[in-house]
Amino acid sequence: MTPERGPGGPSAGSGETVDHGTHAHSLAAAVRAGRVRAVDVVADALERIARTDRSLCAFREVWEEDALRRAAEVDARVAAGERLPLAGVPFAVKGRHGLRSAGPLVAAGCVAVGATAVPGPGTPWQTWGLGRYGRTVNPWRADRTPGGSSAGAAVAVAAGVVPLATGGDGAGSVRIPAAWCGVLGLKTTNGRLPSADRTGLAAPGVLVRCATDARAWWTAVTVGAAGTTGMAGVAGTEAAGEGAAGKPRPLRAVWSPDLGFADVDPEPVAVAHAAALRLADSGAVRIEQDLPGPRDRRASRDRRAPRGRRPAPESAPLRLEDPADAWLALRTASGDDPLALALARRIRAVNNRRLDALFRRTDLLLTPTTPCAAHGHDGPGERYSTALTWSFNLSGHPALSIPAGFGSDGCPLGLQVVAPRGGERSLLDFAGLLHSDA
Repeated sequence: MTPERGPGGPSAGSGETVDHGTHAHSLAAAVRAGRVRAVDVVADALERIARTDRSLCAFREVWEEDALRRAAEVDARVAAGERLPLAGVPFAVKGRHGLRSAGPLVAAGCVAVGATAVPGPGTPWQTWGLGRYGRTVNPWRADRTPGGSSAGAAVAVAAGVVPLATGGDGAGSVRIPAAWCGVLGLKTTNGRLPSADRTGLAAPGVLVRCATDARAWWTAVTVGAAGTTGMAGVAGTEAAGEGAAGKPRPLRAVWSPDLGFADVDPEPVAVAHAAALRLADSGAVRIEQDLPGPRDRRASRDRRAPRGRRPAPESAPLRLEDPADAWLALRTASGDDPLALALARRIRAVNNRRLDALFRRTDLLLTPTTPCAAHGHDGPGERYSTALTWSFNLSGHPALSIPAGFGSDGCPLGLQVVAPRGGERSLLDFAGLLHSDA
């Protein structure tokens, strides 16, 4: 599922040579083993930022002196015998205030090198970024947006500038740029990790190049987080891939091209569906209900079962209510707009019931990540790029965007994988089955 070609090029650093595509877990292992110093790893990342950022515009701020000082502190901690799981890993934080919530990563040995680009003033949409040198560009095509609002984070990871960047996802702000830049993007269960968002729609997330790094991030940020709110009843969902006796069983999945309401272009559906079928062919998942695309439903009714074979029974297709009005009401409405809030509560309740019923019979939900390919810098037009993502900010489910393939424009497209609330471990286990760390 990893894109077969990459937008970045090789990089030379001081000390042991560190490839620009090296993953966080292998960098940390090298630092812990003394094969390379954290200072050298971080200096390498800073050199890559200096070399690429005038064209990519992925960063709003770069903290050279602080980063090298913190890297030296990591080297001292390692020399003193402290075993740091992410020793010396350079990472980027979303926006200028992203370091405030990065304490668990710093404690694990990560070194923050800068703040990534996020949307700036002058545009009503969030699928772009503004860096210190100008507009953030997609590393695959400079005339296309990288998505957002975790725009610079996705670009920095996709281009191999850093192996890990933090994000925040209020409507798809991790998953959309992950899809359009060809990396993994995880949105966590709403309420499981601390968030400054008072509406409850936003959840922390991460952008990485491999599943092992996503798991390393998850392990680091959940240490000591068991007391966060909103997690009642979650513990039982983590073992979705185990049978009654604790034995592994194939993960069950339902494919939906449009969640029952979205206007989705044919190409993102085709690319994501082909990726889902490859996963089924590999044995990573069993697709229990292969729903037709929005334009194929009439043809599907005309299909006949082979002679002598009865068609398998199917449950009703998943049909969610369009969450747009509910999301906008919760984001913008105040207590003096009771009608808008009542509508939001109704849509949320309906969708929660339907999703709860879905996850009683399956482990995962598979959809395209976005309804369209990456648009140009003039904006997304009339359609929300969040059409397939923000349902799960409203419901709180964790979701992961994984690279599915490339569109005809040469830019990546994503497959979205959704799990029951609290099911991050299931998502990461699933990603580990299919996403190479090479």
